[in-house]
Amino acid sequence: MAKLLYRLGYWSAKNRLKVLIGSLMLVVAAAIVALSMGIHFGEETSIPGLASQKTLEVMNKEFPNPQGNLGTTQLVLKAPDNETLSSEASKELIAGKLKEAAADPEVASVVSPYDNHSLNAEGTVGYATITYNVPGDDVTEESKDSVLEIADSLRDTGWQAELIGNGYVKMATSSPAEGLGVLLALVILAVALGSILTGVLPVLTAGLGLGFGIMLIIIGTSILDIPSFALSLAGMLGLAVGIDYALFIIARYRQQLGEGYERREAIAIANGTAGSAVVFAGVTVIIALLGFSFVGVPFLTAMGAAGALCVLTAILTSIFVVPAVLDLLGGRIKAPAKRSRNRGSKQKNAGSGNLWGRFVTGQPLIAVVAGVALLATIALPFFHMETGLGNDGQKSPDTTERRAYDLLSETYGAGYHGPLVILAETDGGEEAAANLNKVMEEVKTYPNVVAVNPAVTGPSGKVSLITVMPATGPNDSETIDLVHLIRDKAPAIEQQDHVKIGVTGSTTVNIDITQKLNQALPKFCLIIVGLAFVLLMLVFRSILVPVKAVLGFILSLGATLGFVTFVVQDGYFQKLFGFYAEAPVFNFLPIIVVGVLFGLAMDYEVFLVSRMREAFKKSGDAKQSVLAGIHHSGGVVTAAGLIMVAVFTGFILAEEPMVKVMGLALAFGVLFDAFIVRMLIVPGVMTLLGKSAWYFPKWLDRLLPNLDVEGEEVMKEVELKHSQKVSRSA
Repeated sequence: MAKLLYRLGYWSAKNRLKVLIGSLMLVVAAAIVALSMGIHFGEETSIPGLASQKTLEVMNKEFPNPQGNLGTTQLVLKAPDNETLSSEASKELIAGKLKEAAADPEVASVVSPYDNHSLNAEGTVGYATITYNVPGDDVTEESKDSVLEIADSLRDTGWQAELIGNGYVKMATSSPAEGLGVLLALVILAVALGSILTGVLPVLTAGLGLGFGIMLIIIGTSILDIPSFALSLAGMLGLAVGIDYALFIIARYRQQLGEGYERREAIAIANGTAGSAVVFAGVTVIIALLGFSFVGVPFLTAMGAAGALCVLTAILTSIFVVPAVLDLLGGRIKAPAKRSRNRGSKQKNAGSGNLWGRFVTGQPLIAVVAGVALLATIALPFFHMETGLGNDGQKSPDTTERRAYDLLSETYGAGYHGPLVILAETDGGEEAAANLNKVMEEVKTYPNVVAVNPAVTGPSGKVSLITVMPATGPNDSETIDLVHLIRDKAPAIEQQDHVKIGVTGSTTVNIDITQKLNQALPKFCLIIVGLAFVLLMLVFRSILVPVKAVLGFILSLGATLGFVTFVVQDGYFQKLFGFYAEAPVFNFLPIIVVGVLFGLAMDYEVFLVSRMREAFKKSGDAKQSVLAGIHHSGGVVTAAGLIMVAVFTGFILAEEPMVKVMGLALAFGVLFDAFIVRMLIVPGVMTLLGKSAWYFPKWLDRLLPNLDVEGEEVMKEVELKHSQKVSRSA
């Protein structure tokens, strides 16, 4: 692979204009196709085969929803002090405002607080329901502005009027704040590469690759069901790895210039060596993301595929476009000022000026113990982590949907947001109604039940719906216990009362999804850890290096999930990171963190340890090889880690809680893995292991293919070519 990438780098440099123009035309063509096909993101998060999902399918057959998935908005109203919604003046005011709402051509129906019987006992709070003739995602901004104007006009008269529902609230998958992360990454690049021009280059090439990837995802929405939040993950990853991969190649290119190689030769060498590591690291990330499919959750599979697509475009941009741009810029990108320009004079002592390397290799046991102790301490909250789904109650109090959520909770109880639906099936006989009443009376006696609404019987006369209102919210453990209690009681109820019951509804479906994801997490971790071990064994031709890498990944993963639990669930430092309420960790976040962090951790492992192996094969000195690895790759890995943290930090500043939590987890996951595991623990362990770190059975070495990530064969070929030139000139 290294030889192929060497030749590809040389070809791209030689045909720079063709490569650049062709790349731009490809992105433009993809954009034209994407825009012509339209954007069709879905929000489906169900999982086939769940008990609640099966019950829901039976319910939909008996009780088909004539409105389908049409968007709805609730206009939540609270009367001014000393007034109620029941007064004639209030009724007249509300009727007039709802008439304005009904005048919108997109509105299918408007139900007033008086018709839906939503007034509280005091008559001070109620809500109107506005239903549109299109799904919630398709409600136009004009319609949203129209109902917002109505709410504002009510506020002007002293009323509290808030809006909630999928007809008004749409998940924000992007935010202008994300640009701050890119700007910070640009500053880091400029410092790391020594100039603003060189620093801009990785951002531009990463943007090109990300743009192409995003267009392909948009095209995919017309074919597959891809959730809109998949775009956030794909954007985070595509931008971050695109910048990092370009940085690795450019840094190696500058090193080769510093050793006296001709410009195009240096480009080709960088593509063959660092480019090989980029391809391997990128493929590792892709495999980890595609591994989401093992979980058996369709929307996670779609998220993984979208992220993998953007990582693939980042790889292709790095190995095709970066060499072309480097050749185009010519002498504007220079070798590091401190390095010798003479290829024959190599640094004799990798420890010279390598303060961090000398510290870690000089006190390896202290470095390892300190790093492990720190991450283990941060990981402790992970052991009481709870997972669930987000809601509007986690948003900023400055948003109308958060105020509406709180007002509804205060008025009707937290359980208002998490009703349970019991589907009861009888034989339709004379005793069916009496048996159904027995079931309802029994459910009323269960803990945490506030109310049981009268049963609604379907056209067949055999299937009925019973709505149960719990006292607690949809993510509370008491609500989850109630769902399990009803299911546990179902066999006895069927035997005694001849009524078959099942629990469903959005709350129950979300509980089942959370349980399914939690059960899938250990299996997914085993797959990822096993994959990591095999891949690293192929790359490094070692047994102990992969073991060390896997243990380091597990340590950084535990610390990441522990820190997220500490902030999001336990409520510490929430103001610092812009969170507004204690909440369970998003149920799919642990699996996303495992897949993404694994890929990124292997990136840093490959770029750092491959240089150690390269130096060890030349010198046979284990300690000096660790120093050489830190000296040659430590700065680049540090810059790459800081860039990742910067990009992900931009997503912490987003308004959407789901995006914010993903940004927090990935930013601190990279921080822990790149700087504590890879730059502290790994060099310390490698020093302690000495030469035994590179032990590999000869029979296994002959059996397994050699991936040559370090580009050893390329460098042999380059040196041979150079010696032939010298002999001919002599």
